[in-house]
This record gives sequence, C-alpha cells and structure tokens, in this order.
Amino acid sequence: MEKANVILDQQAIRRALTRIAHEIIERNKGIDNCILVGIKTRGIYLANRLAERIEQIEGSKIAVGEIDITLYRDDLTIKTKDEEPLIKGSQLPEELTDRKVILIDDVLYTGRTVRAALDAIMDNGRPSQIQLAVLIDRGHRELPIRPDYVGKNVPTSKNEIIEAKLAEVDGIDEVSIKQKTSL
Repeated sequence: MEKANVILDQQAIRRALTRIAHEIIERNKGIDNCILVGIKTRGIYLANRLAERIEQIEGSKIAVGEIDITLYRDDLTIKTKDEEPLIKGSQLPEELTDRKVILIDDVLYTGRTVRAALDAIMDNGRPSQIQLAVLIDRGHRELPIRPDYVGKNVPTSKNEIIEAKLAEVDGIDEVSIKQKTSL
C-alpha cells in the first residue's frame, strides 16, 4: 500500500461534526421528536459526538441509539452451518415509531450499508422520517441513496480506499485516502 494522504485530521473532524449538528438542528427546527441512530461500529461514536454538540448548542439532550446491520447485509454469506455471523446487537433507547431518525455513518460508498440500516430500523418501528448524516461521502453509489448531511465530499476512484479512524476505536481521529494494491 502507498502512504495514505490524510484528508481530515482531528480538528477537521470536530469542525465537520459541529457543522452537521447545526444543520440537524436547523433542518428539524430543534431536536423535538428526533433520535440519532449510529450504524455500528464507527457510526455510534459519531452519533454520540453529535449528541454532545447538539446538547451544547440546544441545551437539551437528544436520544442516541445504535443499530447492528449484520443480519441485514446483502453480502452476508455463511459457508458452513457452524459458522455464524457475529451479532453485536442493536440498542434503541426509545420507540422509533413517529420519530425523526437521523441515521449516522462514517463513510458512504455504494449505499448498501445504509440500505441494510434502513431495513433494520423499519423492523424496529415506523419513523415519521429518516435522515442520513455521514462524515465522508465518496460517491460510487449502487443504490439511490443520498445523504442529508455530509462532513466532506471526497470524489474517489474505485481503486482508492477511504479509511476513517476514530479515537474511541482506533486511538486517533483521522480520515485518509490511499490506493488499493493490486495482487
């Protein structure tokens, strides 16, 4: 692999999340009836950070949940009957029916992860609206999915990889882009 180029550092990620928090509040005219739902794994940490910023801005808490999309993925294959997918479980603090759900993820690429998350959310209730916030939108959609809130648009080629790292999981806040290596 070539050396990765950092496209967002810790400060840039913080600024992007602050801007998204303001946009969420503005678009929804506050946070009444809203819930942030992070897609495991990194989406939940982004959702928690957004909740902190929204609370600082609005002076009130917004509910945060997490959704595990493992069983909803269209690329899930189990080779043997002894092999089962690792289920991390969803934790939704409140009923989703008639709520505005803001779905949070780190990188939007083909749209398949978001499609799986939409299915998982609908199995947990019927929200009045679902919005999508992503830290990075890299293009190359295979499904008709478009984010409502974007930290940064990063046009990429299919032979590039976007790697989002968050301190809670990776020990560092950083988004980088690098070339795939050919075998």
